[in-house]
Amino acid sequence: MTKKETAWRWIISACGFFLIVLTLAIGAFLFYRGTGTFTIYGHSVSEFLFSPDWNPADDFTGGGQIGAAIFIVGSLSICFLALLIATPFSIAAAIFMAVISPRAGSKLLQPAVEIFVGIPSVVYGWVGLTVLVPFIQRLFHLQVGYSVLAGGIVLAVMIFPTITSVSADSIRNVPHSYQEAAYGLGSTRWQVIRHVLMPAARPGILTGIILGLSRAFGEALAVAMVIGKRKAFPDSILSPTNNLTAAIASDMGGASEGGEFNTALWTMALLLLLISFLFILLVRKISAQGVHDK
Repeated sequence: MTKKETAWRWIISACGFFLIVLTLAIGAFLFYRGTGTFTIYGHSVSEFLFSPDWNPADDFTGGGQIGAAIFIVGSLSICFLALLIATPFSIAAAIFMAVISPRAGSKLLQPAVEIFVGIPSVVYGWVGLTVLVPFIQRLFHLQVGYSVLAGGIVLAVMIFPTITSVSADSIRNVPHSYQEAAYGLGSTRWQVIRHVLMPAARPGILTGIILGLSRAFGEALAVAMVIGKRKAFPDSILSPTNNLTAAIASDMGGASEGGEFNTALWTMALLLLLISFLFILLVRKISAQGVHDK
């Protein structure tokens, strides 16, 4: 190994080590700031997770209420609605790109997916605010169009490229011999897609779905612009509500540093980090299962 190769090896290793240290530092910092709700101000984990009462004191003595159940339910309802909307379209687009018409998919659909990835989230939120929210209001004869449905549709458009790209790559990576064997047995193209390609690509497709869900949980600005930020459980998908990321983004700047309100927001951030770690573990488990099945 030459000196140049050795130097680049050390540089690459240092970058990887730095990323590990940075991730651990962020996790430790959020753990330190987020656990203050329980260690400093004496609230319980069950109160934070299951109580709907959110009225933290913006001071250093505490005594407020830090129930984040409304925000948790809002995040779950919006994200899973987005997943429900985006997944069928994403898988259909992936099948079209990888199997039905690879040439047209690479020339038409792939550039469109790449454009979706490059659009800033504020643009999605602005379009949702000016177009989607008034449309929902008129369509369902509501007083306001801010709703879980609006947030779910905006998020569905945002996570569509992630699920589509990962699913298409997973379908393309299925060995071509599988298709040849199925066609040799007299299977139609739809039978090959349904009974051969989709089962073989299932781990990769599930990975794309989880990655899309992870991005949906972490999105703040676009969702905050269309859900109404009402501190109440949604009665239906047409009701306004609030979620974790929108609450953090809107309230963190006005909360006293180190106060109960500020600490409760850090606890929300810690919860989001734990959810992200959970998604990462699921992705790794599904990927390992896929390798084991092969």
